[in-house]
Amino acid sequence: MVAGAAGEDASPAVLLQNLVFRWPGRLRPVLDIPAFTARRGEQVFIAGPSGSGKSTLLGLVSGILVPSEGSVFVNGVRLNELGGARRDAFRGDHIGVVFQQFNLIPYLSVIENVLIPCRFSPLRSARAAAQAGSPLSAARTLLERLDMPPGLWNRTARQLSVGQQQRTAAARALIGSPSVLIADEPTSSLDAARRAGFLRLLLGECAASGATLLFVSHDPALAEAFSTAVVLPELNRAPGEDAA
Repeated sequence: MVAGAAGEDASPAVLLQNLVFRWPGRLRPVLDIPAFTARRGEQVFIAGPSGSGKSTLLGLVSGILVPSEGSVFVNGVRLNELGGARRDAFRGDHIGVVFQQFNLIPYLSVIENVLIPCRFSPLRSARAAAQAGSPLSAARTLLERLDMPPGLWNRTARQLSVGQQQRTAAARALIGSPSVLIADEPTSSLDAARRAGFLRLLLGECAASGATLLFVSHDPALAEAFSTAVVLPELNRAPGEDAA
């Protein structure tokens, strides 16, 4: 179903098996996916209209949600066998997230927002330090590569444009080299030129770090930038009208 570079560990980056998810109190499932695999280093575009379950799928892959049936494996670890605290710790160590609304802390500076994963994950902090000498140096390097000039680094998130917030959110997701990056409609508020520029930067950074990227969008025109494109309604056997 998907193809990409494999790491030393032969297990896929993401593996879903007989996945079913229902919201509490509802009989009808939102997602019913027999199988899905993303290998390490792959850049996967997941398309689907609003209500098809794209955000729900990312919530399951990140361990924020737990399947009603079946299994979610990330880097060979079955997330739904872990308790809530262990899933949170695993996500902090191994998964970077770019949210649709970016979810920056408005009163923190750009640098402070980017460094948040290193504050909560000693492993991410150690990887950032090993790569750049310190987490702070790693944050600066990422921001420079994502076209965020130093004059913006001490601004608070509320002082940034939408495009600047987006690149800050990407740097936060990438710091400390998480092995899986998930992006939930991060380009929906950008015009075509800025969208294309951001995609080039994001794909380039994931390729440089070897991260597996799962990028969801309702815009099929973005698919050509990715090594693999998947249409979620073709994978999902459940009706999508109640999906998130």
